[in-house]
Amino acid sequence: MRKHTCALTATAAALGLATAALVTAVPATAAPAPAPRAGYTATTTTDTSEAFFQAVLASVAEKRAANPDSAAAVTVVYDASRAPTFSAQISRSAQIWNSAVSNVRLQSGSAASADFSYREGNDSRGSYASTDGHGSGYVFLDYRQNQQYDSTRVTAHETGHVLGLPDHYSGPCSELMSGGGPGTSCTNSVPNSAERSRVNQLWANGLAAAMDKALHKSDR
Repeated sequence: MRKHTCALTATAAALGLATAALVTAVPATAAPAPAPRAGYTATTTTDTSEAFFQAVLASVAEKRAANPDSAAAVTVVYDASRAPTFSAQISRSAQIWNSAVSNVRLQSGSAASADFSYREGNDSRGSYASTDGHGSGYVFLDYRQNQQYDSTRVTAHETGHVLGLPDHYSGPCSELMSGGGPGTSCTNSVPNSAERSRVNQLWANGLAAAMDKALHKSDR
């Protein structure tokens, strides 16, 4: 598979079971990914922790203020309607991440309620995740690349960007964010302990700050 192109994702997340439409998806041509480099994806780096934190904080705080007793995990809604070929892989990817981390939960939803979306097609740059770092984004899954590499690994890897993880092409197959670095024989689609810990840390920080801000607002 061509080694993906991917713009590192920081999603605006919605808290609880009912989530608002926080992301306006943009066409793949509107935010082109950079030229490929080694690994699954070429990454346009935003300030992962700061941009991600601000996106989570802005979207979660109001909901926490309105419902301070709601669920502890942040729910991120995705729309897979524009990638029907990969519906099984997308569903499996969500299951993998939901089993791996506790501070964020991926949930399927409609385009109107989604925080990010999946799309499919042909692109010489391969598969990638694209975002502006403030809640607008999508994952693009390339047909050819998903035939060359393990498709569930590709999808879970790109979803990892949505959750705040960067590429690390030099890592082993056991590291999900090593992408295509280990080669086409690598089929591992599960994040390792360090990746799980990092995602939990990112979302815990955003959730805690949102709670503090919201509770402070509700006391006024």
